[in-house]
Amino acid sequence: MYPLSIILLLSLTLVLAVSEAILIPPKVQVLIYNDLAPNTDLIVHCKSKDDDLGIRHISYGNDFEFHFRASFLRRTLFHCTFQWNGITKRFDIYRQVRDQFVCNHCVWKIGTDGPCLFADHKICYSWGPRAARLN
Repeated sequence: MYPLSIILLLSLTLVLAVSEAILIPPKVQVLIYNDLAPNTDLIVHCKSKDDDLGIRHISYGNDFEFHFRASFLRRTLFHCTFQWNGITKRFDIYRQVRDQFVCNHCVWKIGTDGPCLFADHKICYSWGPRAARLN
């Protein structure tokens, strides 16, 4: 009976390891880099349904980074508001259904034309219709 209990223990360990790899999404790291223009500060406010990351001031050439564990149900969403020189833009900086298989270390460069994701390749987005210019 001794060998059977070892086999059961090893089998259970293997099942748990595989389950964790499949069922628990990896930790995601998001980095937001100010790529606007020299001497242009970027004000960023990111939040999800559960977390408000606060307002961050990022000077040109610098970045802000945060991390989280994505949802098993693929519903994780972090959206950010970006402000500079009287302009306000909004973008979903991490949308799990869009980004889950693209990056676990998501590097975003924020420019005047829109945000660009640098993962295995570069993906750029235009600022959407929710973007607004403040006068």
